[in-house]
Amino acid sequence: MLKRSQLVPVVALGDPDDAVPLAKALMQGGIEVIELTLRTPNAFDGIEMLKRADTGIVLGVGTVVDTDQVERCADIGVDFIVTPGTTPRLADAMAAANVPAIPGISTVGEAVAMLERGYELVKFFPAEASGGVSALKAIGGPLPQLSFMPTGGIGRGDVRRYLDLPNVVCVGGSWVADKASLADRDWDAITRNAEAATSL
Repeated sequence: MLKRSQLVPVVALGDPDDAVPLAKALMQGGIEVIELTLRTPNAFDGIEMLKRADTGIVLGVGTVVDTDQVERCADIGVDFIVTPGTTPRLADAMAAANVPAIPGISTVGEAVAMLERGYELVKFFPAEASGGVSALKAIGGPLPQLSFMPTGGIGRGDVRRYLDLPNVVCVGGSWVADKASLADRDWDAITRNAEAATSL
């Protein structure tokens, strides 16, 4: 699913009405996956609108931090869930929801805990603050069976360094749908950013 786009835009959407035009702009630029975060008051409204619009984009929901959010994501029928970190209770809820999930980790111990639960793909967050590329290289030694989606502090110039690692499937970044372009509803700029991202 995530192999359709090696760069996953991570977006905190202020206006739910922007969800559909944003998805269309990203797809026009060659990106077929989006992670809409639950960092804004009306986030679920935008997620529901995008799901109903059936644009064809793979719809993920990020910043999932409690069981109610997991259940609502399952009810909406999103394509995957992403957490910034993962408690046992949250992991139990994701297992029960029958929705593909990418649990967040930042340490080797947390990575092993997710492996014990059967996860082979995890989010590494906050990536840059947690050691970045060098940390993922080190973790890959004892845990070669684990793959990562690093997110957090990764700029355009950092993407290739992460994607060159054998244990990185894709990279999450906010610069594709940047705040200024979203505020201006400059969909052409976001399409150009998406095209630049696919060239990386």
